[in-house]
Amino acid sequence: MTETVDVLIIAPELPAYAHPGDAGADLIAAEAVRLAPGERALVGTGVRIALPEGHAAFVVPRSGLAAKHGITIVNSPGTIDAGYRGEIKVALLNTDAREPYDIAVGDRIAQLIVMPVPRARFIPVDELPDSLRGHGGFGSTGYQNHGGSNA
Repeated sequence: MTETVDVLIIAPELPAYAHPGDAGADLIAAEAVRLAPGERALVGTGVRIALPEGHAAFVVPRSGLAAKHGITIVNSPGTIDAGYRGEIKVALLNTDAREPYDIAVGDRIAQLIVMPVPRARFIPVDELPDSLRGHGGFGSTGYQNHGGSNA
């Protein structure tokens, strides 16, 4: 059984899950916007929510918009904290170098993922425990698989 959480909402149209088992509910544009090539815009959704303590919502791009039109979210994922009560706006970016993209009222522009988020206790230490990964980062494992080589 899938766990659910109650989220209080004020919205002209409720975010909706397109398919059973989807992690993200679609957010729709509450305003029309034309994104020129390379342009970004903050697009309102008309959605305001009250998340329960211990939860956050994350605004993420829609894969179809990204793959077909180069539309993504500048600050992906956008984080909605439990205490925020303002309108959820999406910072969209048109990465296409040639074609503008028109967003109409009612278009699905992003997805909203609601998740439990534990509060971290930061504990000062003089040394961190070892791990397999260690200091490796920023491409340290390589980009191609050459029979186990990390070249």
